[in-house]
Amino acid sequence: MTRGLAAGALGAACLSACAVGPTFVPPEAPPVSRYTREPLANPSAADTVRTRQGGSADQSFAAGADIPGEWWTLFHSKALNRLVAQALANNPNLEAAQAGLRIAQQNVLAQKGTLYPSLTATPLAQEAMAPGLDLQSPLQNQTRYLYSLFTPQAVVSYNPDVFGLNRRQIESLEATTENQRFQLEAAYLSLTANVVAAAIQEASLRAQIDATKKVIQAQTEVLGLYNKQLSLGQIAGADVVQQQAALALSQQLLPPLEKQLAIQRDLLTALAGRLPSDEVSETFTLASLRLPTRLPVSLPSRLVQQRPDVKAAEALVQQASANVGVSVANRLPQFNISVTGGSSAVRLPQVVNPGASFFTIIGQATAPLFDAGTLFRRQRAAEEGLTQAQAQYKAIVITAFQNVADALRALQADARAVAAAQAAERATGQSLELIRKQYTAGAVNSSQVLIAQQGYLSALVTSAAARATQYADTAALFVALGGGWWNRNDVAPPPPETDPLKFL
Repeated sequence: MTRGLAAGALGAACLSACAVGPTFVPPEAPPVSRYTREPLANPSAADTVRTRQGGSADQSFAAGADIPGEWWTLFHSKALNRLVAQALANNPNLEAAQAGLRIAQQNVLAQKGTLYPSLTATPLAQEAMAPGLDLQSPLQNQTRYLYSLFTPQAVVSYNPDVFGLNRRQIESLEATTENQRFQLEAAYLSLTANVVAAAIQEASLRAQIDATKKVIQAQTEVLGLYNKQLSLGQIAGADVVQQQAALALSQQLLPPLEKQLAIQRDLLTALAGRLPSDEVSETFTLASLRLPTRLPVSLPSRLVQQRPDVKAAEALVQQASANVGVSVANRLPQFNISVTGGSSAVRLPQVVNPGASFFTIIGQATAPLFDAGTLFRRQRAAEEGLTQAQAQYKAIVITAFQNVADALRALQADARAVAAAQAAERATGQSLELIRKQYTAGAVNSSQVLIAQQGYLSALVTSAAARATQYADTAALFVALGGGWWNRNDVAPPPPETDPLKFL
């Protein structure tokens, strides 16, 4: 009998070595050697134009270089580093993503318990009446017709995973956990990217506000000069009216910019996990941010391993593959082995008597015979789900390469845009100063002064926007390449398990 049980267990173990359904194989990286059609060229300005304050001509691409986990530190801003640290510590979205990962991990551990036998204790104590008592005289003592029965017993139940149903379910949950892991990485990257982008946008708005205020001050000074000349009869009243209109138009630009700055401050505060009334103290200007000069660019073969969205999509493909195995296994026989052992006696001390013990082994198999095609259609649906997940994975990979190519091309264009904008700022500033001197000398009329003022205002705003765009596109490149999550570990440790009966 013992040999038979051992042989049966060995046979079940051998059968459980196989799992039906497709075996997941991670997709290979696209067979490309670069992100753009032409070889990668460093961002550079025109030969006749030079930039200042970390100009784009100073940037260069480092092919194959690794991205630091804290990539935002490359902007060399202590205020930005502090704000990102606050966001990582207090942002509730990141906390929710971490909890989601822990949920998935616990579900995997729970499902793994199905691979092992379960032990259940079912002690029973009952008071029973002897048969035929109802036929006796009511005057007789009925207590001797009542008896107690004590039956302590335990049941061991085991479902041999012959066709891999449980293992495919575990694989599906492990894939869900992997997806949650990279959803957490994506939340981490999205949060840090949003903080950096918001800081750069604030710096851009402050630069535009400063430029507008400079022009307003210059126009106010010119208007004062015009009023003096008008009182002396040197100019006509129309010149004063034109200058007043120009000043009013410039003043009109200031409130919308200040409104956008206030909204941007609220965004930074919210990203840091605070309420608007508890506004962050950190402020940002373009001068306080240093443009990274060496830009690491990962090899294309590494991109699919670095992008959190691509890895999350890969996990969904594995989950869909495992679900196909589950649907196939559900159409095959399922087995159960149940072992019950215990003893039964009318007196409690007698339950330890070997003669009172009992022992049973039950083997059971169930197999679907007719279900009107329900299980077959579920299998077909799972197979189509796998096809869908594979197609979605390919689309996300294409988008990932597109993001990197867009960032590279944007930085190359930013180099020329920043250089040209700063050159225009210098040229229009010098032109305005010269025309104002000529106007004072009577060599030019007031219309030329107005044109020069508007040109200088436009150049100041364009220059600030171009520099901010270059900072933002630099951050976008780090994000497009995955953000260096593999070089850091931000996952909070799970809370300690205090339940002493966690296996029950």
